[in-house]
Amino acid sequence: MSIRNYIGNKDFYKQTALLAIPLSLQQLLGSAMEMIDSLMVSWIGMISAVGSASQVIIIASTITWGILSGTNIFASQFYGKKDDAHLKKVFGLSLCLTSINALFWMLLISLFPQNLIRFYISDNDIIIHALDYLNIARFTILLEAVSFTFSYHYRCVNKANLTLYVSIFSMLCNIVLNYIFIFGWGPIPAMYISGAALATLLSHFFSILIYLIYGIKTKQPFLGSFHEMFSFSFDFVRHILRRVYPLIINEALFGFGSSLIIKALGGLSRENLEAYYIGDQIAAFFSFIIWGFGGSVQLMLSYDLGKGNQEGAIQKSKHFMGLAFVLAILLASLLSLCSPLIMSFYNIQNEAIYASTRAVLFVFCLKIAFRLFNFTIFSILRSGGDSRIISFLDAGIMYLVAIPLSFISVYLFHIESVAIVYLITQSEQVVRFIFGIKRIRKGIWAADLTHVK
Repeated sequence: MSIRNYIGNKDFYKQTALLAIPLSLQQLLGSAMEMIDSLMVSWIGMISAVGSASQVIIIASTITWGILSGTNIFASQFYGKKDDAHLKKVFGLSLCLTSINALFWMLLISLFPQNLIRFYISDNDIIIHALDYLNIARFTILLEAVSFTFSYHYRCVNKANLTLYVSIFSMLCNIVLNYIFIFGWGPIPAMYISGAALATLLSHFFSILIYLIYGIKTKQPFLGSFHEMFSFSFDFVRHILRRVYPLIINEALFGFGSSLIIKALGGLSRENLEAYYIGDQIAAFFSFIIWGFGGSVQLMLSYDLGKGNQEGAIQKSKHFMGLAFVLAILLASLLSLCSPLIMSFYNIQNEAIYASTRAVLFVFCLKIAFRLFNFTIFSILRSGGDSRIISFLDAGIMYLVAIPLSFISVYLFHIESVAIVYLITQSEQVVRFIFGIKRIRKGIWAADLTHVK
């Protein structure tokens, strides 16, 4: 097989850059906001509390992402086909699905807050602070779901620059509010860990206002009257959900599976768990390339498939895999070089935590390279709605490989190093890559989904 098949022309790279750079920068700002949160929380010694409390919120957010990654397949293809009527209905259905998911998790947290936290950790001091955080953060789930729904649909209509500007505003807003509410300012008393949750909640609220006002004033194609957005037929909903529900189930299983790995790591020492949370936040900061590049892959291929250009989409998928190889090496190198500097900003006074964080970050370098490859594969498959195989590749392999290995490593072999345990679990990335490449080569994923009643 010639290597030329994996190299695109200038127009391909230009189009990819025009989509991927704004999406990556937006993700970078979101990751920066999360890192700033964790930095400020580390200054008051609450990283483990926020990390444990956030596990439930992460599951809810992961399912929201699964819903939107599914519905946006249709939004992108309808936009490529210039079918605004169905584009509006996809947006309305997306809002309904993400809001239902958010309300479910808000109710669960309201009814069983302590049980949810205690599932991950048994330290009573951490549980008390985690509950303070969750008391406010639970409301963020709904606001985040609505904000994400707007953001994803703006991307589908080539308004990625707007989502970037809103992300910049949201990050700056979060930084200022974090400082005010965590440490206190003037007449406002210091709220500590609760202040971090309140700052995030308000930042999402302001983002929604901007998205809504801009959308109404500029008459965006996915916005319309209540009837245009929310009056969908049974056939329409069934057609959408037939492709989307495997992604929703996958993300629900993946989100809970990720929390099970945290549960396994909770069997290690408190120092090991804190080292993992810090390493995870630093690595997440560098994941902006993965999300931005993956988003551009799905959008570009969806546009082609919506226009009926299956052959062009298949050829572009090869170009994307070639580009993913280069980006994976660059991303892992960037994380390796920059992580010591970023660690210096955290309030890490315990030498054991510092050493464990350095070790686990080396594992994250390997993970992030493979994750970029695998996410590119998922984005290619999603562009044509090949969602069932993604459920196996993503959540299925996690439950078959990563989760059993994490519990066996901690509770059977009694490995005490978080870095070694996490390295063992990452064998799942290699398994995903092998199966994913085989699926792409079959070409089954390249389907036009715009034929709907």
